[in-house]
Amino acid sequence: MKIAVIGGGPAGAMAAGQAAAGGADVILIEKNARIGRKLMITGKGRCNLTNACDMDELMRNIPVNGRFLYSCLNRFSNYDLIDFFEARGVPTKIERGNRVFPKSDKSMDIIDTLDRFLRENSVRRKKGVAKEILTADGAVSGVLLHSGEKVLADAVVLATGGASYPITGSTGDGYKIAADLGHTITKLSPSLVPLVCVGNICSRLAGLSLKNIGFRMVLGEDTVYSDFGEMIFTHYGISGPVVLSASAHMKGEGKHFAVIDLKPALSFETLDKRLLRDFEKYSRRDFINSLDDLLPKTLVPVICEISGIDLRKKVHEITREERHALCTLLKGFTLQIYGMRPIEEAVITSGGVAVDEINPKTMESKIVKNLYFAGEIIDVDAYTGGFNLQIAFSTGYAAGVSIQGGY
Repeated sequence: MKIAVIGGGPAGAMAAGQAAAGGADVILIEKNARIGRKLMITGKGRCNLTNACDMDELMRNIPVNGRFLYSCLNRFSNYDLIDFFEARGVPTKIERGNRVFPKSDKSMDIIDTLDRFLRENSVRRKKGVAKEILTADGAVSGVLLHSGEKVLADAVVLATGGASYPITGSTGDGYKIAADLGHTITKLSPSLVPLVCVGNICSRLAGLSLKNIGFRMVLGEDTVYSDFGEMIFTHYGISGPVVLSASAHMKGEGKHFAVIDLKPALSFETLDKRLLRDFEKYSRRDFINSLDDLLPKTLVPVICEISGIDLRKKVHEITREERHALCTLLKGFTLQIYGMRPIEEAVITSGGVAVDEINPKTMESKIVKNLYFAGEIIDVDAYTGGFNLQIAFSTGYAAGVSIQGGY
């Protein structure tokens, strides 16, 4: 059986390797000279390859069509993925939030292992760009490349990724290929993307990283997302793990606000007592010089200005009402969101091939026989923390094994 896999990312590499391990003659079509170009930059080059949580927690971290993935995630779980790499000489480690990384902190170790997996199973490579998938009598018959070359195949796995980070090769080609075959492509938008804020507060704080903060995304009076973790200010707005996950909940209409709890470990009353101690310690200082023990230095003037308290007011003159208002600000530092950065800066693309047109157990198309999908091209996405890479590997595994009738 001849199989063509289009796309050499984690989903495509896993699909190609598993199909070849089952005895198929597999050719992997990839536009880059090497596989895993996008993998190289994930996790800041460290490759957060999965998350070591239980299945319930895993499903809670997939807000878009998570139920569709239940079968393939059980078939090739996060622990199966860890075992896959450790059995091939890549020890892993678990960090905060159950994030799993290679112990070496090198994404190249993951890429090299996938590369070796393909070579050991005799997967052939072809550098090229797919233009369309050829069909005959409602079934796949091959792939037409932009060069004009035809690659004959009994089955095809479409694993071209999304439209984010196009410099890595994810340029959205697969959506057109799937649509030309009759598949529905749901609305595409950036997800896991930095947010642009109103005003100049963020530009003043650009480069400041905050750890262990509480974060809420608010639309109107409703909290649409809440998290705890790290974020960073940029010249245009905010980014970092909690912000990227929150971006998945940006709706088209209404004003969105980011509400940051700078001291989530302290209740309002405990924080008020802490402020009282600091104010007693610095009672003769100006207000602007009284918060250095509590906040990062670059954040102090911004918080002081927003508080409305006279910057040159002596600390011992600050009223109880003013102190309480400051506590409220520290527990709810609020920024209005203007919008999202462009899809080119997104970690993943939200939207894709409609899941009701794909068999959730095998990843085979319900429209075209012997056409399979894997990875980001499917309309599923998750939060940060290794969940999206797990989806890529699990859907790739399901496609690769099922294509040989192995389900």
